[in-house]
Amino acid sequence: MREESSNYNNNGQGRFPPWSRIQALPEMVREAGVDYDQFIECLKNGLSSEEMAWKFTVSQQTIERLKEHFFRYGISSVEGGD
Repeated sequence: MREESSNYNNNGQGRFPPWSRIQALPEMVREAGVDYDQFIECLKNGLSSEEMAWKFTVSQQTIERLKEHFFRYGISSVEGGD
């Protein structure tokens, strides 16, 4: 019987390409018209979504989605098992 190659090691951990399927936060922030460094500074200082939306003249929903992405995926969103 031929042994099938596997993308998993003995611990059940996968080996996958080290790239992302999700856009990185800096790109998302730039597309929204928000200064990345200021966005991170606002997060650091604990500004509310409403305050950030006013500061960057974007919708509160835009800020909430950017914040959600940051807290869920981080900055670069790199996925992979290697």
